[in-house]
Amino acid sequence: MAESACLSTMHEWESPDYEPSLPVSEKSNPLTRDIDRASANCIVRMLQACDAQMFQEETGATYQRLLSKQVVETLMEVAKKVEHILKDPQDSVVVLSGCGTSGRLAFLITSTFNRALRELNQSSIYSYIIAGGDRALLSSQEAPEDDPKQGMLSLKKVCEGKKQVLFIGISCGLSAPFVVGQLDLCLQHPEVYTPVLVGFNPTHQARDESIPGCTFTFRSVAQRMQELTKSQKAFLINPAVGPEAISGSSRMKGGSATKILLEVILSAAHAATFTNTPITYKGILQHMRAYKKTLDVTFAQKEGISALLEAAGKSLQCGRRVCYLGWGSLATLGLIDASECIPTFGADYEDVRGFINGGYRELNNYEGPLGPDFCIAHEDFLHLVLPFLNDQDIVLLIYTHSDDVSEVAKLARRVREKTSNLHAVYHRVDGDTAAAVQQEDINKLCLSSLKITWSSPASGILAHLQWELSTKLLLNTVSTGAHVLKGKIYQNYMIDVQVTNSKLYCRATRLLQKLSGCPESQCEEALLKTIYRVDKLTADITSSDIATHTRTARNRTKVVPLALVCLLTGCSLMEAETHLEQQPIVREAVEACLS
Repeated sequence: MAESACLSTMHEWESPDYEPSLPVSEKSNPLTRDIDRASANCIVRMLQACDAQMFQEETGATYQRLLSKQVVETLMEVAKKVEHILKDPQDSVVVLSGCGTSGRLAFLITSTFNRALRELNQSSIYSYIIAGGDRALLSSQEAPEDDPKQGMLSLKKVCEGKKQVLFIGISCGLSAPFVVGQLDLCLQHPEVYTPVLVGFNPTHQARDESIPGCTFTFRSVAQRMQELTKSQKAFLINPAVGPEAISGSSRMKGGSATKILLEVILSAAHAATFTNTPITYKGILQHMRAYKKTLDVTFAQKEGISALLEAAGKSLQCGRRVCYLGWGSLATLGLIDASECIPTFGADYEDVRGFINGGYRELNNYEGPLGPDFCIAHEDFLHLVLPFLNDQDIVLLIYTHSDDVSEVAKLARRVREKTSNLHAVYHRVDGDTAAAVQQEDINKLCLSSLKITWSSPASGILAHLQWELSTKLLLNTVSTGAHVLKGKIYQNYMIDVQVTNSKLYCRATRLLQKLSGCPESQCEEALLKTIYRVDKLTADITSSDIATHTRTARNRTKVVPLALVCLLTGCSLMEAETHLEQQPIVREAVEACLS
């Protein structure tokens, strides 16, 4: 009986009556309704169940899914386009572009596959674009997401002199103006560009608000692309993966599904070009299912993940830090996870930090070192962070047994001198004992060591891609759960979200409406009062556009929690601030107001 209840909850979001006004990517997930009251163990189980929704089979005609026939066939067609460029790369480029998490994953995937080409003595054909430039790889740069013209200009710059461009625009919610500007440019120049749109809403749920200075909306561009799919002049890859565990937090399933889809395409194209392995339906499906196995292997470590989550939650509750010290591309995933905590949870830059061996040399981003605000090397950690750590800070080592494990052990010894709260997560292939002695040393230094063992893979790159996804799932679970334990989530909503672009402004208004039951106009009024820190709105404020509001909101904290307390209690802004100072856990502050 319990199993069938759980199954109905897994599929509840698919009903046309479930939160009908919202696109899939913005709906709340029935599986996590009470995540804000859950223990560490329960949080891990909930997040695992949400991730498993990515691979659910199609259950009717409502939504196409990751493994749906049409999706797999489109992946095959796009892989063939990439193969064509790989075989004749002159004057050609494959561009991956996105905002926030989507742009960071565009960078990661581009780096991985260009490295694979270099190892084969081939020229690099992949380029990435991220809204806000390389600083957005490491911090929240939400404002450029709203600028379609900036998107177009950045694409023109990357494609200068190219005669053939495969453009892959990633927007999980089919909503980012930056990306839709680029897609529109592609549609205007079909002789050069073939556009591919990757996202996780059906086309009719694409964002339809007008974009300042543009004659198109995201939906109108997506619909034009849908028409062109028949002649393969454009491609749409937009399966539904279910609502996010934390409503709208597309860094989680949206990010994981983006990684899976793009890596399946590029891996198939590389195999076809360099090992004469034809691109087949069966091959694509098999590769997708290998990623499903990644979820099973990762969450088989539930207990270890729960312990890490709890330790990270305790650190954040004490106002202390979570530090990821990583090697290679797993370190990049640590940097990405840390950067996402700021806009998602209203976290401070120092709350969750990532560091990479070799710093910018290893990261190998276009713009190189990004200045003193973005120190990311292990040396930076040793000089700038380690001296100030104590046993309440948690440090997590993230590596594989193909990294230099003696170097990991050396760093572990340095960290152990300052804090005993040291943990390790590492990947190894079953039967590989080369690093066993050094690993034993690391185990003695760490409070916990989470060993993720994989059966011997068919190919080195595929194994590494699975280790990356596994690391992403684990870090997303730990950082999300830790912020839940800190009280940064209300029910399953990002209550402390930063209101720094039009998408987040609309989400904040909608959230206030949902949680307060007040009309939209009243919620927007409350939001503006907290953004401008006034109890009465002036004509100047009410006549300003959303871009002005979000610019002002950039320097504000606790905008949505304050607005919610004001709406629920009718109190002044100053009184609401007092409530939240006395009870910083938003959920409890709100409940104290209501009781």
